[in-house]
Amino acid sequence: MADEEKKESTDCPEPQEKTSWQQNFLLYLHDLTHLLAVIMLCFILLFRFVVVSGPSMFSTLWDGDWLLVLSSVFYHNPQYGDIIIASKDSFNDGEPIVKRVIATEGQTVDIDFGSGIVYVDGVALDEDYTNTATSNAEGMTFPLVVDDGCLFVMGDNRAHSKDSRDPEIGLIDKREVLGKAIFLMFPGTHGGELERDFDRIGALK
Repeated sequence: MADEEKKESTDCPEPQEKTSWQQNFLLYLHDLTHLLAVIMLCFILLFRFVVVSGPSMFSTLWDGDWLLVLSSVFYHNPQYGDIIIASKDSFNDGEPIVKRVIATEGQTVDIDFGSGIVYVDGVALDEDYTNTATSNAEGMTFPLVVDDGCLFVMGDNRAHSKDSRDPEIGLIDKREVLGKAIFLMFPGTHGGELERDFDRIGALK
């Protein structure tokens, strides 16, 4: 009996098989692939990229600018001043348009096209972002009360923007909003008219 106990106590444990560096590398690569897939899925749900087309938001945005857009999945409450991306079936077969929110549901918009001043709920807006005065009526009747669930939007380059002043676009239903432009990722050249300015890269206001 004592001999058996002694034998058991002196038996060496079986050596464990070592993992080679190649196996470790493959394990890390496997984990990294899954992590990147999750990150990409989150990015796709959260963001999208949009390229500005046309002069309607100049000089805030130039034709050819690449924008990072916060998806409407996480952007539910547009506010005055937000730069949004929208799609209306009634305009260019739903091609995305980039505009600035001027008024939200229940607010009253009035425009003095002689002076170029825009009023919301009777208060004149201080629009230092505009490139040209709001002098084109475009067909909508003012004063105008924004319908429930809708937005009144305009481009910053008022003389060269088709927006909520035009019945073809009119009010934007919030369900037509694709997202909010939050960051200028890569500057355009405004159709080759201007030199690419990398200092413009940054958060949008």
